[in-house]
Amino acid sequence: MSAVIADNDPEDGTRDLFRRATLRIVPFIFVCYLFNYLDRVNVGFAKLQMLGALGLDDRQYGFAAGIFFLGYVACGVPSNLMLEKFGARRWIAIIMVVWGALSAGLAFVHGASSFYVVRFLTGAAEAGFFPGLMLYLTRWFPSRQRGRVMALFMAAIPLSGVIGGPLSGWILSSFSTKGGETIHGLAPWQWLFLLQGLPTILLGLAVVFLLSENIASAPWLQKPDREAMQAVLVADSRTARQTTATTFRQALQSPWIWAMGLVYFCVQSGVYAINFWLPTIIQTNFGSDMQAIGWLSAIPYVVAALVMLATGRLADRSGERRWHLAGPMLLAAAGLFAGSLNGTIGQHPSLALFGLSLGASGALTGLAMFWPLASSFLGAEAAAGGLALINSMGQIAGFASPWIVGWIRQATGSTDYGLILLAAIMLGGVSIVLSSPKSSVRS
Repeated sequence: MSAVIADNDPEDGTRDLFRRATLRIVPFIFVCYLFNYLDRVNVGFAKLQMLGALGLDDRQYGFAAGIFFLGYVACGVPSNLMLEKFGARRWIAIIMVVWGALSAGLAFVHGASSFYVVRFLTGAAEAGFFPGLMLYLTRWFPSRQRGRVMALFMAAIPLSGVIGGPLSGWILSSFSTKGGETIHGLAPWQWLFLLQGLPTILLGLAVVFLLSENIASAPWLQKPDREAMQAVLVADSRTARQTTATTFRQALQSPWIWAMGLVYFCVQSGVYAINFWLPTIIQTNFGSDMQAIGWLSAIPYVVAALVMLATGRLADRSGERRWHLAGPMLLAAAGLFAGSLNGTIGQHPSLALFGLSLGASGALTGLAMFWPLASSFLGAEAAAGGLALINSMGQIAGFASPWIVGWIRQATGSTDYGLILLAAIMLGGVSIVLSSPKSSVRS
């Protein structure tokens, strides 16, 4: 019997077992990933104060925001191969402790050069975290369940905006004094980095105690339960239509693996533009009150979380992957274009916020829907290096997108043309998705 039939048979006891695994694993890695994205959110908020304090301009900020991803791309594949060698718990714990320390260390940068260096090192430290978690989830859940599981896990991205926006606004407002004095020698933007970086170190230490390496080593499962779950994963691997790569060498030679990396670049271009420039766009349209900026920035992420969870559920029910990725990308393109019209047709702040809400919903849902499609091209042996390769290609957008938008804003005084360019990039990704082989996207 195929993994899909076994996984969906109501009489099959593994259904409850995988649900139990979801409740045991996903909430914790959700929190870990939440802090991973809080690191991206707080850089956007810190910009509102630190540029003046450090004497930086928009181009320098865009470059600093982007150089993080040069370190990320450089270390992505090696880091995931190290995870394969040393085990998920140990390697993910090390990654989180190091990146947490570096993230908190951003509080003590004193100019453009030190800002660039710490951001680059933080990117290098984080490189193996996300692809490592993707690999970890493929070893716990059959392909038919991954849309929902990954949507639940990656809902941490929009939630980081829901929580991170108001929290960052509150920190910047609460640690500000009327006379502009520092508190214990630290400015509000420095407290922002410190208070959101240190908890990551504690979470990294907790990984060792709260995550089981795999099904076979999970002490909270009985031996018959472990054997039943492993049998489903083995059957799922055997019946999967792996049209491309069963080894990492084949992944490097496959045009579709590189095509998936390009699609991920397109999706991430929209995501990172929203992450890094949303507070600035809201400040331009709604004023400079930090708490108001924080609450308004949460709106696009609330909408995105709802769309992401609904789409993940629909994708798993239907088994279809291409249109469940292409649809959100089209929504993102429409939203980014709508946001760009704010300056073109006159100042309409509500239009900008509406467009950013659509853009965030589409781009972030696209992230969750991307990985079930991309992983269908990779066999088990190719997954570690292949997923890291695709992720690294996509993360190049983390350098290019903020830097390009910053350059355009510096040259034109507006982010509108940058949003139009990103909408066009998203449409290019849609064309690649819809040309991918149909046989690889149904479980």
